[in-house]
Amino acid sequence: MSRYGEIVNPRKTPPTESARSGQVENNAGGFVFETGPWSQLDRFLILGQVGATYYASERKIVKENADVIAKCIVEDGARVVNRIVEISDAGRAPKNDPAIFALAMAAGADDLVTRKLALAALPKVCRIGTHLFHFAADVQNFRKWGRGLRTAIASWYTQRGTDLPMQALKYQQRDGWSHRDLLRLSHPIAKTPQMDATFRWMVGGAEAVDALEYKNDKPRFRGKDTERFGTNPVGSLRAFLPAVLEAYDELHKATDVKDVLRLIEAHKLPREAVPTQWLNEPKVWEALLPHMGITAMIRNLGKMTAIELLKPLSPASVFVAETLMNEDKIRKGRVHPMTFLIAQGIYHQGRGGKGNLKWNPVGTIGDALDDAFYTSFKTIEPTGKATLLALDVSGSMDCGQIAGVPGMTPRIGAAAMAMVTARVEKNWHMLGFSHHLVDIDIGKHDRLDDVCKKMKRIPMGGTDCTIPMLHAAGNNLDVDVFQIYTDNETYIGTMHPFQALKAYRAKSGRNAKLCVVGLTATNFTIADPSDTGMLDVVGMDSHAPSLMSDFARGML
Repeated sequence: MSRYGEIVNPRKTPPTESARSGQVENNAGGFVFETGPWSQLDRFLILGQVGATYYASERKIVKENADVIAKCIVEDGARVVNRIVEISDAGRAPKNDPAIFALAMAAGADDLVTRKLALAALPKVCRIGTHLFHFAADVQNFRKWGRGLRTAIASWYTQRGTDLPMQALKYQQRDGWSHRDLLRLSHPIAKTPQMDATFRWMVGGAEAVDALEYKNDKPRFRGKDTERFGTNPVGSLRAFLPAVLEAYDELHKATDVKDVLRLIEAHKLPREAVPTQWLNEPKVWEALLPHMGITAMIRNLGKMTAIELLKPLSPASVFVAETLMNEDKIRKGRVHPMTFLIAQGIYHQGRGGKGNLKWNPVGTIGDALDDAFYTSFKTIEPTGKATLLALDVSGSMDCGQIAGVPGMTPRIGAAAMAMVTARVEKNWHMLGFSHHLVDIDIGKHDRLDDVCKKMKRIPMGGTDCTIPMLHAAGNNLDVDVFQIYTDNETYIGTMHPFQALKAYRAKSGRNAKLCVVGLTATNFTIADPSDTGMLDVVGMDSHAPSLMSDFARGML
């Protein structure tokens, strides 16, 4: 009998040897299965570039993912574009950057149909100015600025409608690109005089609008029909400039806080429109708060606490906490669960990652972030199944970062995702493993920041993904579903994980299922693709817990 107990006739093949055809060698030297290019595309779109792993360099991972995207585009460009839109539009990824990068690659494809579909999808994937600037920076690596690309950029602007002035205020420049650059490249034809005036303002400010004699001039953005919008009695396009842009100009000349508050409240100006010298005034933030988007609110929790707008028992704290937990606002704002996880970690440490900003955390705000994390996942149906949550805590899981977020290692992401299932299910057990069993001491009511601290204290080790199944078999545990959270860089042990699962099934007589949750954007998995009782899932996908629930209940 082994230290795991007796296993009935297991077929053993060391992980450093291939157990069956179709297996490939992972970065650690173990043999696993390939996910296939379409599964790896999903991993990239959701996880992005996670930085260098313990066994693979960052450059290698970037190249591998770019090669996979290119391969998928050649195979079925329309499918690639549709998948990009689906994942981006549903807010399934922590960051939109991977989707933008993949869309830029598709926009530079050799296939004309793929290029057109990618450019047509631009407004769905690039929903704000910052996204558009990212796209402009990426796309020039894959194509030239031809007519099709210029037309797509112009269409992005002309389709904004009444939202255009706010885009001009909130997202002015990024990645070396500005609205001025893109407008001068794309030459959009304005649909209204208000849009015409806004384009002029974005390129040259109020002076550029004042300089145009509307009746006699032929503005670049209006096209050839000089009389299309009628004439302005004043003789200047300035009369058509949206009030919010007029307010922005006035705000930047203000010398009295009363004028600042009046302009913010009257025109619902965003924080980005407020000059820096006014951002230490609690009253200014109080005026911004009622119309502040949930993402901006999360981003500025530390600042609002530091200036004591957010403090125990304050009305602002109550308002913010209620907003953070509002399921409708989370959904409409496409706030990913990891946004709350990151925010909670930063907020509780009482200082920002950069600069000298410090604050005393407010308990109700921390609790709201904790609740919001679970709320932000798609509704999950409890399975009623006996579930073993097994977290890979080996050394490789402590390397790299998820979606480019410093400090957000695969190890921490795994614990956070496992907690979602633990909160929903009634019959579950959680264990950690590396080359041996590890006590992780996590309960379903632990706060996420405490979970992260516990995970960070766990020492490194090798990876043996057979341990959860061998432990269950050796201790006669009745398991319906194994959920293993790993980077798939396994190479230690006496057999392959899929062999260990079959051995557990043989001994227990239970048709146990296995969900493998991958936390890195590689093309490896320990799940056997030929076994319908095994499912490969992308970690940090906001739909992943509900997908695993459906799988456990036999709905997939």
